[in-house]
Amino acid sequence: MRPELTSLLLVGAAAFAAPLAVGLVPWLRLPPVVLEIVLGIAIGPSVLDWAELDEPVRLLGLIGLAFLLLLAGLELDLHRLRGRLLRLSAGGFVLSFALAISLAVVLDAVGLVESPLLIAIIASATSLGIVISVLEDAGESMTTFGQTVLAGASIADVGTIILLSLFFSGHAGLGARLTLLAAFGVFVAAVGLTVAGAARSMRVSDALVRLQDTTAQIRVRGAFLLLLGFVVLADRLGLEAILGAFVAGAVLKLADRDDAMTHTHFHEKLSEIGFGVFVPFFFVSSGMAFDARAVLGDPATLALVPIFVALLLVARALPALLYRPSLGARPAAAAGLLQATSLGFIVVATRIGMDLGLIAGGPATAFVAAGLVSVLVFPLAALTLLQQADRPAAQEGPIPAPLH
Repeated sequence: MRPELTSLLLVGAAAFAAPLAVGLVPWLRLPPVVLEIVLGIAIGPSVLDWAELDEPVRLLGLIGLAFLLLLAGLELDLHRLRGRLLRLSAGGFVLSFALAISLAVVLDAVGLVESPLLIAIIASATSLGIVISVLEDAGESMTTFGQTVLAGASIADVGTIILLSLFFSGHAGLGARLTLLAAFGVFVAAVGLTVAGAARSMRVSDALVRLQDTTAQIRVRGAFLLLLGFVVLADRLGLEAILGAFVAGAVLKLADRDDAMTHTHFHEKLSEIGFGVFVPFFFVSSGMAFDARAVLGDPATLALVPIFVALLLVARALPALLYRPSLGARPAAAAGLLQATSLGFIVVATRIGMDLGLIAGGPATAFVAAGLVSVLVFPLAALTLLQQADRPAAQEGPIPAPLH
């Protein structure tokens, strides 16, 4: 067997073993993504050296990242993200970024990091995909608490992706990148209107319905084409490909509405393909790229891990105090812990920073390790707080109409 196929097989085996282990040992209460990354570290070059991060593994990992952001965009409910909820979430993100940039400047001043702006952007992010899965497993996704957390996580996801694309993409100046970002937005709007118009066409709609559950799986193919198109366009414009992937999901959510309920399984199919095939490759390959020896073998790098964990907590958990009047003290603290859960964006942004020479290998590895800690600890702590909280009955039911 060719060496690259052996690596591919081992990555696939790790992706299969992680959720199976969680299912067989339910008291473990770990998100499967944590075990996927840990197994990636174990089989990768820094530990057992069984698998290599070669081109096939990298390609599937890249597609997995794109699918993860596509699915995150599909979860963004713009109809609910308005009024008081939008103001609260946006205000929380602005406060997060202000705290992050202040602390990053301090860390830069004492010589622990470089590029405070990049560090602040990384610290202001939330792993929306992980937060969604935690809330759904806990039955909280449609409560007032769940929708508040999702709104905050969505704003952070969009905001940090745009900021990363704006300040750390390509080699053009800021003005040129703003122009390119505006051009990308115009193109996205045009594609969205085209897709929406095509969906309203009776002839096209009938053909889509007729082909969607056959071997053609036409809607799935169309979604994948939209994903690839936006990723390639963003990359060609010098923006981050992750922006194109996230926007593809949001456009699909808005443009391909199903008021007649004719394709109720469409999103399920995309979720099954993404989380069942491609997304695990991203997390396992991210683990393979993690240099455990650099963390454990370098006291300076190891010392940075708790500092970055504290940075995530201050930047993302502290602003959740804004939720206290409407949620209560313990749920607001739980919301803060979930908002401070971040990993995927940290992996991507630190890679970009290293490519641009803005962050050294030690701090980048320590930041990824801090993200691992956040995924391992914060959701479990948040669920424990929720179980202890004595919330009013009104907050336990489905979310009411959007706050204005």
